[in-house]
Amino acid sequence: MKREKDAEEPFWQRKRLDQMTGDEWESLCDGCARCCLYKTEDEDTGDVEYTATACEFLDPDTCRCSDYANRHTEQPTCAVLSPDTLGAAAEWLPETCAYRRLHRGQDLPPWHPLITGDPHSPREAGISLHGRVWHA
Repeated sequence: MKREKDAEEPFWQRKRLDQMTGDEWESLCDGCARCCLYKTEDEDTGDVEYTATACEFLDPDTCRCSDYANRHTEQPTCAVLSPDTLGAAAEWLPETCAYRRLHRGQDLPPWHPLITGDPHSPREAGISLHGRVWHA
């Protein structure tokens, strides 16, 4: 009976982050674009503040990178997220981020596209930065 239940659970509930396929990993991104904002960190407290300025490659209409395949070459400060690097990166990712949430043992938020089936649900929930950022 356990096998049947496991097969019914979505991949993010039955797999660890390091067990996911590349497509599963990529589908965790909700497209909010918050990770594409420039951030500052308080040297004393370690607190991370998000600015309203986005990376030049962020398409503000789609909230996706306009050069995703080359983003790390063209923008060296763009962080590479992987199961191996997530531990250090989790602190600067937004609280709503699926990678951060799953890393901390939380489930996806109810507005996440993998839950709703709607790629626009983060925008409708007010999570997406659609129309709310500018470029440096």
